[in-house]
Amino acid sequence: MTDPAIPRPAALSVVVRRDRVLLVRRHNPPDAGLWGFPGGRIEWGERLEQAAVRELREETGVVATAGEVLTALNVIDGSSQAIHHHFVLIAVRCHWQTGDGIADDDASEIGWFTPDEIAAADHQTSADVEWLARLALAPDGR
Repeated sequence: MTDPAIPRPAALSVVVRRDRVLLVRRHNPPDAGLWGFPGGRIEWGERLEQAAVRELREETGVVATAGEVLTALNVIDGSSQAIHHHFVLIAVRCHWQTGDGIADDDASEIGWFTPDEIAAADHQTSADVEWLARLALAPDGR
């Protein structure tokens, strides 16, 4: 049994397709109803890159190859007295291969967005989505 009072590692699939990234509208907590990158928990014995590609395929049907790690983010939901979720999200740049995507599993909608379109979404995205999209699309990845 896993101790529930420890952070959970999860992979984020930051899929790049030309000048756009793939976002999903999250169906479940944390961040239910907000746009963010596909992703989820890393399974026991699974490599980070495998988790990013698997979660992407499960949530959207999109096929991609995993590239480099872009960054890691903390997502802590709750207060210091009552933390409900604590995830360490490891963002992996993924290179699109095939598929436009279909919302499935943890996603209620999907779409391909430019960073400017993400910025215009005005509080309908999870934290750091625009910044991470710009990072993934930068020619040098920085």
